[in-house]
Amino acid sequence: MTDLFASYDLSGLTLNNRFVMAPMTRSRAPEDIATEQIALHYTQRGTAGLIVSEGTPISREGQGYLFNPGIFSDEQIKGWKLVTDSVHSVGGKMFAQLWHVGRVSHTSIQVDGKAPVSSTTKPAQGGKAFGYTEDGEPGFVDTSIPRALTTEEVGRVVGDFAQAAVNAIDAGFDGVEIHGANGYLLEQFLNPQVNDRTDRYGAKNLDDRLRFVFEVVDAVSARIGKDKVGIRISPYGQLFDMPIYPEIDETYAALCAGMNERGIAYVHVMDQTHFFMAGESSAAQEEALRELLKECKAKLGNTALILAGDMTLERAQDLVDAGLIDLAAFGQPFIANPDLVARLKNGWPLTTPDRDTYYGGDAKGYVDYSPYEPA
Repeated sequence: MTDLFASYDLSGLTLNNRFVMAPMTRSRAPEDIATEQIALHYTQRGTAGLIVSEGTPISREGQGYLFNPGIFSDEQIKGWKLVTDSVHSVGGKMFAQLWHVGRVSHTSIQVDGKAPVSSTTKPAQGGKAFGYTEDGEPGFVDTSIPRALTTEEVGRVVGDFAQAAVNAIDAGFDGVEIHGANGYLLEQFLNPQVNDRTDRYGAKNLDDRLRFVFEVVDAVSARIGKDKVGIRISPYGQLFDMPIYPEIDETYAALCAGMNERGIAYVHVMDQTHFFMAGESSAAQEEALRELLKECKAKLGNTALILAGDMTLERAQDLVDAGLIDLAAFGQPFIANPDLVARLKNGWPLTTPDRDTYYGGDAKGYVDYSPYEPA
């Protein structure tokens, strides 16, 4: 049995254990800059083997939600430096999740009210951004009709990712996770039901659909080193109008093989099989997930595999022992349990988070959860 609480070598970075704090948007940055309160929030959870930050926009263009700290201005870099210094002071390790939402945005967030950009002009039907309402107040708004990036502009966005990675290292992060999941920009290129381009980034063949993702990974790796790069993916995910398509398995098998060739630190899978197989039994859903992980692991070679989604200690232990994953990511349990690793190790009860305080607000539900105190 693998000791999940023992240290783990992630491409030369020693993690204190195999538990990952998954990225979670909390909308606590009123000026889109990380604050002392944000630093406290992450530091309280610094016993995780690896913390992945909330999605941090690589540019104003890449932003789809207000009050999330970006990584494209000097002030934002300084804000994140406060966070990483604090996390490192308690022995933690932290990656920045680099985020471009693509079409999941709104004109009220964009510079001069411009249209969001994407691989396509198709809007994300039913999607919501967090921008400014018609009354000028912050709130959820329907995503705007996007503008398709020109071929030359795709290269510019690749450069934005690379520069954001450099900014993240300057801000003290140990590495970066490229956000390629949940219906955002990278997935808008991957999905042939969304991508209707006819250029070399188009949907006519698999290589073209993968091209943007690989160019982003290559550009980021060239600037900060492949050992400091991870990517998050969500096969079978349907968030923000991402239709299921017949080539899903082929697409993600090729993507994982490409990550192995590039020798990056890890691939982070967000489990969304329960959405894809909503009518199936939990046993069937779990079997499908295990087949997906088995395929990814076979393709990844020495690149680590992380899984997030409905994670428990028992499930993590089972999947690691089966050789299907290397690290287990927990999201919501870390919200109300800053000392989650200690609670899991000692069998202490978990506190249930208050969903009403997930997004926005003040310290309540953000930094006021207490560590467990044994009687």
